[in-house]
Amino acid sequence: MSGAVFTLPDLGEGLRDAEIVAWHVAEGDHVVADQPLVSVETDKAVVEIPSPRSGRVQRLLAEPGARIAVGAPLVEFTEGAEADAGAVVGRLPEATPAAAAPPPAHAATPAIAAMPAARARAQALGLDLSAIRGSGPGGTVTLADVEAAAAIPGAEPLRGVRLAMARSMARFRDEVAPTTVCDDADIGDWVTETDVTLRLVRAVAAGCRAAPALNAWLEGEGTSRRLHAQLDLGIAVDTEDGLFVPVLRDAGARPTDVLRADFAALKAAVRDRSIAPAALRGATVTLSNFGMLGGRYAALALVPPQVAILGAGRIAARPAVHRGTLAVRRLLPLSLTFDHRAVTGAEAARFLAAAIDDLTQPA
Repeated sequence: MSGAVFTLPDLGEGLRDAEIVAWHVAEGDHVVADQPLVSVETDKAVVEIPSPRSGRVQRLLAEPGARIAVGAPLVEFTEGAEADAGAVVGRLPEATPAAAAPPPAHAATPAIAAMPAARARAQALGLDLSAIRGSGPGGTVTLADVEAAAAIPGAEPLRGVRLAMARSMARFRDEVAPTTVCDDADIGDWVTETDVTLRLVRAVAAGCRAAPALNAWLEGEGTSRRLHAQLDLGIAVDTEDGLFVPVLRDAGARPTDVLRADFAALKAAVRDRSIAPAALRGATVTLSNFGMLGGRYAALALVPPQVAILGAGRIAARPAVHRGTLAVRRLLPLSLTFDHRAVTGAEAARFLAAAIDDLTQPA
């Protein structure tokens, strides 16, 4: 290659590759340093990469939809004085209407609300986004909408969130010794306006105080354990594109109203795919409120290096002994899966008992 080549930078957190979502420049364009160059999708977030320099784009070295490794070539810039002329003297080449370059084939129509991954997939398949009915918020076209419109027979390669999930579950299969314990919390005394998710957050914090061994990472191929003083709680959020687990920082120490606002902001960022990669990493324990969708108990999968995940099943009225009398009570089923390499059965039982004790309180 004759020009200066810019490669896919290390995006942090151990990421090995990324998928090209959309280019914001075209070959022949003059760019300035820090101008948005390309959007890429990592495991669970869309990241905008700025230009590292001022100059002229000679070649784009990856197509939308391509998955490339960290360090692989992205853009070739023209070498020589002409490359930085715009930045040095403020001169941009003049263009007449006749010489104006047509918009690049991969440019998306701004008027169409679509997720970045959906735009890239539609471009790769040659589909017109305006002809696809969006099922996302406000009619946004999702990746699932594009795939349904394409109606492609046969297998499809996993990408983005689904690929991240497959990799995480492979690690769980290969690296964890999972054990699950289950019990019910009697929440019949809750006040009507109780926020279930925030009560579960509080219960996890209570469990970690009673059994700190569950708020830990098992590292070094299972040979070292790191106990965490702060609870950074990953909370599973289901979307059409797959499962996201944003992290609620310091969940055991901050006021409930602050946690509520933070979690609402995280969910909004997940929905519009603006969430930062850092907000999806570093969880010390995970919470899955799968009962909102259905199910009572579950043997859950946790993501190393974490050693514990608490699942909440569907709340329902069931027979239970209450103050020595058989009654119909609202019960919240709980499933605690832990890595038995790092957590003993007694520690798991103490965690679950403390969580249940917190959940049975009226408020």
